[in-house]
Amino acid sequence: MAAVDPPLEASRQSLEHQLSLEVRLRDDATLDNFLALPKTQPLMGALQTQLDPDGESAIYLYGPAGTGKSHLLQASCHEPGVETIYLPLSDLRQYAALDVLQGVGNADRVCIDDIHVVLGDVHWEQALFNLYNEARQRGCRLIVAADAAPRALTVNLEDLRSRLSWGIVYQLAQPEDHDKEAILQFRASRRGLTLPSSVASYIVSRAPRAMDQLLQVLETLDKASLAEKRALSIPFVKEALGW
Repeated sequence: MAAVDPPLEASRQSLEHQLSLEVRLRDDATLDNFLALPKTQPLMGALQTQLDPDGESAIYLYGPAGTGKSHLLQASCHEPGVETIYLPLSDLRQYAALDVLQGVGNADRVCIDDIHVVLGDVHWEQALFNLYNEARQRGCRLIVAADAAPRALTVNLEDLRSRLSWGIVYQLAQPEDHDKEAILQFRASRRGLTLPSSVASYIVSRAPRAMDQLLQVLETLDKASLAEKRALSIPFVKEALGW
């Protein structure tokens, strides 16, 4: 057997180190920290039972930014005793597809985020197609997220498009204002804060529309409330946020 070329081996080790630096799971991205609205209850059940013997082999989520796709994928990686791999392709697409996907089908579950960003690249499409086939053979569960339904994606490899439709497909919609208020109150309670409905409504009416920015507002209020030892009221919110 030919010896491994040292520069290539060093390059591979460097790549693995870079990949490990790119992929980070948020500590707060858990299923317990996700408010399951009535329309998302079936999806939550599918995620929670996916690793059961009769669980879904593949779950495909799609929707615009801010609908909770990344949260749910990362939450599925926090289950103890389960080998799960989270691949945010928006962060990893600069790497070769084979370097990112090689061998991941050996895990119990693979969560692929933002798959749409690599579609149209022949190497990525072929590697993803092979992963779907490998996962089915090995019993590896897949959770995939994108910004559009499989039929609406720009995919050159039609066999990959059919694979993306394996299992179940769920659409996640932008939450309405009353949903955002409920989410804010839920996340506040998880932090040990009491957020009255009137205050939640006021925040939603004044804060940025994006859900991640809205939650950042709650983060700011949490710190201010702790520092000043004051309850969350409309006057306090106005003062803390400069509204």
